[in-house]
Amino acid sequence: MVDTVQIILLLVIVALTVLLVLLGIQVFFILKEFRNTISKANKVLDDTGLIAQSVSRPLASFSSIATGLKAGSILTIIKFAKNMLSKDEDEEKKSSK
Repeated sequence: MVDTVQIILLLVIVALTVLLVLLGIQVFFILKEFRNTISKANKVLDDTGLIAQSVSRPLASFSSIATGLKAGSILTIIKFAKNMLSKDEDEEKKSSK
């Protein structure tokens, strides 16, 4: 009736089917865990971007303030030098009279 070769072949097919199903389940869990890891890494990168933006805004404001102060101090120095030169010219005119 049933040959021994057919029984062995049936057992091998059943064993391979069970192994492939178990392997498929393991791959599913691995891919699910990989997806969770990728989403966590994406969240970390988003948070890092937000932190970088929150740090760069005050630094840009500080840079603008520093540039304004620098420009203001240069203008003050120019005005001071101009006043000093005009005072020197006034004194020379008074002394030459």
